[in-house]
Amino acid sequence: MTQAAPRLILASASPRRLALLGQMGLEPDAVLAADIDENPLKGEEPRPHAERLAREKAQAIAADARDAYVLAADTVVAAGRRILPKAETPEEARHCLELLSGRAHRVYTAVHLIHGDRHAARLSISRVIFKSLSREEIAAYLASGEWQGKAGGYAIQGHAGAFIRQLTGSYSGVVGLPLYETSALLGGLGFPLYPRAK
Repeated sequence: MTQAAPRLILASASPRRLALLGQMGLEPDAVLAADIDENPLKGEEPRPHAERLAREKAQAIAADARDAYVLAADTVVAAGRRILPKAETPEEARHCLELLSGRAHRVYTAVHLIHGDRHAARLSISRVIFKSLSREEIAAYLASGEWQGKAGGYAIQGHAGAFIRQLTGSYSGVVGLPLYETSALLGGLGFPLYPRAK
């Protein structure tokens, strides 16, 4: 009797994370967004904030899917210890871009995997340097709409890629799902990466 392939659930509604999983040759059996409060706790710094949210997203979905592998991630853009918002208005995005212009910042992407009672976690930290942005460049980027809902007010895989003078770390981590760390987590908990029977 053939053993059924294990189920994989992506605890994120992000189309970018889904596409990155596809880049690994993986198609989740379900994509479920976790409904949690993503606001930083008082005094919470960027790294523990990203790690906590990834863990809480995974736990929220795993509670009703104990037989599945539940994968969650969270990306935080930080200027020093300051956590930048997921921009929801042009004003928020403008403020982020003006803050990041001409300086380095860090992008923390935490990944958390749950399978039954087992948990595993990894963290990707990337250093990104923006060129100095003109008012015209910022205005054009705001008009593109790519900033909506993006941590730090930009999407590296879009027009903002031209703003990046230097990146040290994981490009896929900045997009939202670091492939090396994700592969290591899944393989470490026994998920069959290559190939996966449907």
